[in-house]
Amino acid sequence: MNLDHNAGGRVRPEVIDAVTDWLREDAANPSSVHAAGRRAREAVEAARDAVAALVDARPGQVVFTSGGTEANNLAIRGVVEAGAHVVSSTIEHASVLRPLDAVRARGCQVTLLEPARDGSIAPARVAAALRGDTRLVTIGWANGEIGTVQPIEEIAAAVREHACGAVLHSDAVQAAGACAIDLGRVPLDLVSLSGHKIGALPGVGALIVRRDVGVTAQMLGGPHERDLRAGTENVPGIVSFGVAARLARVERASSQDHLRRVRARVLHVLEAAAPLVVHGAPEGLPGTLSVAFPGLRADALVIALDLEGVAAATGPACAAGAAEPSHVLRAIGCADDVVRATLRLSFGADLSLDDAERAARGVVACVARARDRRAAGVGHAA
Repeated sequence: MNLDHNAGGRVRPEVIDAVTDWLREDAANPSSVHAAGRRAREAVEAARDAVAALVDARPGQVVFTSGGTEANNLAIRGVVEAGAHVVSSTIEHASVLRPLDAVRARGCQVTLLEPARDGSIAPARVAAALRGDTRLVTIGWANGEIGTVQPIEEIAAAVREHACGAVLHSDAVQAAGACAIDLGRVPLDLVSLSGHKIGALPGVGALIVRRDVGVTAQMLGGPHERDLRAGTENVPGIVSFGVAARLARVERASSQDHLRRVRARVLHVLEAAAPLVVHGAPEGLPGTLSVAFPGLRADALVIALDLEGVAAATGPACAAGAAEPSHVLRAIGCADDVVRATLRLSFGADLSLDDAERAARGVVACVARARDRRAAGVGHAA
């Protein structure tokens, strides 16, 4: 059973059908002018329409990429010039923090705001960090480790009120499909999305770019994607993204209601394994639960759960095997022993309540065995 959905969920059956149908067509280049090329272009543009609709943007604002990481890199490295100032936070994804390191090395100044204990970033703190030379503000819409959803609309309004002319970017990879994103109402300039987080194939994403924002392409070649991302489009991946986006838009309300029930059921079962610590804001992503079992090692629990057929994680898949404890949990004030005791459990809409409860009981059983071993002084503290 998959309790690691934030790292990547099951490809939707409708997506598999659509991609299979497409692969039976001629594998034409969407830039070709013949009939097969035109069909490929039509498929790309239909997907562009669907992705735009998911976040209430215009189709012409959608720039397809290889995923959320490339979208974040394009948003940051394509906007920030040497000597500029950037405002972000200490709990961003690595695909935001690493590009910020790169622009810092080019002579930029980067202000990283610390979150509150629940992982939230106050709009007033963002506004207070702005300067006359601030070129970019990048704050993630929702945190994939602890589930906290940021007050992005209020942050955007605070930045606009300051009138510093900064470009506003949000990494919405974990939020798309889980939160109502209306870019017609929220004045963001750049928004990053990823297909596989909503049931599309891995390897496709998008950057939503407002037309009057100056972005410098980072991948050079042909004039693809409004001259912002050279290279022949990944048509099967883009087709899958379009189908998944349409489904996510239609099912958003019902899937989030279901995920709230799943999270509540799992947390109720886990209370039998007290003591435990729950991280993040209570009203965060409904499909994310970050919980620590003090005194134990979460990495050992992940292995034990895997042997029981339950997939869980200690954090993002991209950080698996990292020597340093989670920077997100550290930023919200967790001690290293609590960080190392933390499991991230995340759920997809295809997880039934019964399966969720069985998986949670598996967690409780693994925790109990680990505590027994610890009490007996056998092996590690898990």
